[in-house]
Amino acid sequence: MKYSRLDAKVHESQHLLAQVLGQLRVQFELPPHFPAAVMDEAKQAVSSQTLPPADLTGLPFVTVDPPGSTDLDQAMYLERAANGYRVWYAIADVPSFVVPGSALDAETRRRGQTIYVPDGRIPLHPELISEDAGSLLPGRVRAAYVWEFGLDPEANVQSVALRRATVCSQAKLSYSEVQQDIDSGDAPEYLMLLKEIGLKRIELERRRGGASLNIPDQDIAHDGRHYFIVSSPPLPVEDWNAQISLMTGMAAAQLMLEAGVGILRTMPAPDAEAEAHFRRQTRALDHPWAEDLPYGEYLRGLDASDPKQLALLHAAASLFRGAGYTPFDGILPEEKLQAAIAAPYAHATAPLRRLVDRFVLVICEAQCAGTEIPQWARDALPDLPRLMATSDQLAARVDRAAFDAVQAALLSHRVGEVFDAVVISGSRPGNGQANGNNHGNGANGNGGPSGMIQLRSPAVTARCYGILEPGTTVRARLIEADIAARTIRFELDGAAPPNQS
Repeated sequence: MKYSRLDAKVHESQHLLAQVLGQLRVQFELPPHFPAAVMDEAKQAVSSQTLPPADLTGLPFVTVDPPGSTDLDQAMYLERAANGYRVWYAIADVPSFVVPGSALDAETRRRGQTIYVPDGRIPLHPELISEDAGSLLPGRVRAAYVWEFGLDPEANVQSVALRRATVCSQAKLSYSEVQQDIDSGDAPEYLMLLKEIGLKRIELERRRGGASLNIPDQDIAHDGRHYFIVSSPPLPVEDWNAQISLMTGMAAAQLMLEAGVGILRTMPAPDAEAEAHFRRQTRALDHPWAEDLPYGEYLRGLDASDPKQLALLHAAASLFRGAGYTPFDGILPEEKLQAAIAAPYAHATAPLRRLVDRFVLVICEAQCAGTEIPQWARDALPDLPRLMATSDQLAARVDRAAFDAVQAALLSHRVGEVFDAVVISGSRPGNGQANGNNHGNGANGNGGPSGMIQLRSPAVTARCYGILEPGTTVRARLIEADIAARTIRFELDGAAPPNQS
């Protein structure tokens, strides 16, 4: 009887959760469908598309994506060359489907990017383009923008070319199966080269002072009955694969700077105050950041399985602020760098899912071909930062709302229980001051200190009331889990709940 009562509570919470998640589309005014004029244009674009004359279907391209993905932007093939390596990187030819000034063009500018919700996605382009005719699906002949990189033995880029060509992906692979094949030694050479080149590109990133945050991934999953959160550290192959995309974005930025026309993804270096604050945190958590060590190298050395170092990875988000888009036409921008990458960089590898990439590809291809950059692409540049910022903010709000609702549902039948947790931000004993990221520091609106904790199990991050020292392990009692309000609150075990206003 006790079990069936609990089972009923879980069923009830999942039913309420499904309703709350279903309302996200309405709450955030996500478009339920594409207008008829847009669909008509998309159908016409697909039926009339002409494949590029350059034929690269003989190259055995493959895609590497999360399982279940159907909007496949990138396919790759890697091979050894006499003086190092050759990397072929095919990107979906979205520009061939979107007529400048058309209803489809206007709709993609309004959307900005694909928005992901737990029960599906709100795509940037109609599905007949994003998940069919434009997607680099296996066994399908497709138009693509194909980058060709010549790398030296250390994986430095020696030559770059970009052209439209016809390609055919041979296989759709997942990160986990590629990792397994590489680890077993049974992977074909082009996948073994992904590891070899990826590791060398990581070393080059380290040398130039680039950085990345290897915080465990958290994803919402559904097993047919229940929503839950899966938390896992990124696989090494995800980093190796990302290095190919980063290399492409860096090449795109360089081509546009040479052309004097384009749009960069920029981010300022951490300011002195943020850096000094983070250094104090590293000392407080017994893992000091040496003065002569670049912050990228320091962050790569942190171990997310250690509570104090996990807290530092979360706190390091304060160093990665101010990212934006910087357009230019004729006069090069003063700010060119993406500080986390430590190089000029542009978004160029996900045109099915992100608006700005379409314009970057067209500009870069014209620069490589020595032809004039289309005026429609130049005319769009000033407005792209606003369009992308708006869609980035919307995507973040939707993502946060979904995670908050799922976390509340996971815990809704466990109010009053005590959990083991790691403090990732909060106030430290003796000073009551904020210490950590900006998602829940220091004093709260109820008059007491609070911070953010990460439960050991389930994979939940939430606010906790009490004096919290980042990096410590604590016992926290759940005092609220409201699915409809998407709120969770904990208190340190033994502490009284904060007064309610």
